[in-house]
Amino acid sequence: MSFFKSVLDPKKSRLAAMHMKSVSSRLRKYGLRYDDLFDPYYDLDIKEALNRLPREIVDARNQRLKRAMDLSMKHEYLPEDLQAKQTPFRGYLQEMLALVKKEREEREALGALPLYQRTIP
Repeated sequence: MSFFKSVLDPKKSRLAAMHMKSVSSRLRKYGLRYDDLFDPYYDLDIKEALNRLPREIVDARNQRLKRAMDLSMKHEYLPEDLQAKQTPFRGYLQEMLALVKKEREEREALGALPLYQRTIP
């Protein structure tokens, strides 16, 4: 297991560092953060984590996503000065997502009913 961690760690693996740099440059072009890419419709844990975050953080996320879609539709990128200010790997969702997953696993282990269930519209 430690072999895989060392291969995926950008501090230890040159390929992982190159991949991280590539992803970072692509996210900067649209002003996105890595956590913005998580889809709340795909995973209900992500939806629950977003619901628990402060409103300002969720509003900023939605604004970044709207700006990225607008730039993509116009076939444009952010200006270079704004790209330099972007922080694509500054996370805001991972800690809350880990907490939500831990709570869900604990509920499953205790045999309690799920906190949320997927429904078909």
